[in-house]
Amino acid sequence: MTRTEIINRALAAVADSRLKRERDSERRKQIFGRIDMSAPLPKLSRGIQLSLNLDDGRKQTELKRARSH
Repeated sequence: MTRTEIINRALAAVADSRLKRERDSERRKQIFGRIDMSAPLPKLSRGIQLSLNLDDGRKQTELKRARSH
């Protein structure tokens, strides 16, 4: 391979990379543009506290042993 061929291949790779980056940039603009145009979420008037039950993953026998000790 000659030096000219190597340079031409490198320039082609750079051009290909630039084209892919520009296409990706346009795709992102379209996707995020649609997201920005959507209606905003309603704000809650007051906070909601959710219950968190951590014992559901344990077996009942393990719970009984832990309580008896």
